[in-house]
Amino acid sequence: MEKKALDTTMSHAFMFPMPTVLVGTVVEGRPNYMTAAWCSPACASPPMIAVAINHIRHTTLGIKEQNAFSINVPATRQVVETDFCGIASGNKTDKSGVFTPFYGRLKVPMARECPFNVECGLHTTVDLGSHVLYIGKVEGVFADQDCAPDNNPDPVRIDPIVYIRGKYYRVGDAYADAFTTGKQYKE
Repeated sequence: MEKKALDTTMSHAFMFPMPTVLVGTVVEGRPNYMTAAWCSPACASPPMIAVAINHIRHTTLGIKEQNAFSINVPATRQVVETDFCGIASGNKTDKSGVFTPFYGRLKVPMARECPFNVECGLHTTVDLGSHVLYIGKVEGVFADQDCAPDNNPDPVRIDPIVYIRGKYYRVGDAYADAFTTGKQYKE
């Protein structure tokens, strides 16, 4: 099939699906949560997570103040609160009451209502232009008991919100096993 050249300035819109997460920080003494979709594992050993945040976001102040942040994975049942945290700026709106904070060792707020939470110490920042990439070393991982049978997070039970080009979706059923399905390939 013929390929069509697309606008490179919109390349971020084509990298999908993307997880919808809440970045938690303390800004000016209050818990603050910001919705982000540009979040990914960055390293396995030591475990690290990267999240890209626009320079103008209020959340960047908290990351700089604390040298830490949390990544909270909301369930689809929290789509209203999650979307609100993305459209309301923390420098104009107090978002500390949207979720109930709990704290791990690093004292960054994590949203109790979210079924999966990760606390990260700031490892590296990379200024990429419009966004700063914050790379956090994972210091703690928390999950609702019913979402982590056998100590492994279950994406269907977590029911995360997936962002694709201006819409929210949910995770579907597994349909193949990674690292084994490819063994069926015959040249």
